[in-house]
Amino acid sequence: MVEIFRVDYANAAHASGLVDLLDSYACEPAGGGEALSAFARANLVAQLAARPFIFSVMTFDGATPVGLINAIEGFSTFACRPLVNVHDVVVLPSHRGRGIATRMFAAVEAIALARGACKLTLEVLDGNTQARALYQRLGFTAYQLDPALGQAQFLHKWLD
Repeated sequence: MVEIFRVDYANAAHASGLVDLLDSYACEPAGGGEALSAFARANLVAQLAARPFIFSVMTFDGATPVGLINAIEGFSTFACRPLVNVHDVVVLPSHRGRGIATRMFAAVEAIALARGACKLTLEVLDGNTQARALYQRLGFTAYQLDPALGQAQFLHKWLD
């Protein structure tokens, strides 16, 4: 039976499942193609738990973790309300196409609404067509304020 839970970072099964699922995603091309570092594997759950503005939902098929979303609360200055960024979306290849991501997004949206959030945000690679199609079905659109200025781009800069 497939069930979705809000992750309890103190629960050993949730904690190990979260790390294993995120590592599985990291190893895929859409996740960068490299396993999590030993540091990340050893410290991730404690660091997530230390931040009250982060939450996760996980899907189990019986006792096996098969899906994960990590979400991070931010703040919309224009709306003067919280927003929730969907940071990681993972469904194991063996369980894709079963509506698991859709159900996890519904759980994330319910938590976001309970927090008073005005919107959900996420980033997706152009070439990840399956994920892009899912997000469009769920109502996500490219961020744009004025069509003359185009769509927003997601940029990053690594800090040492």
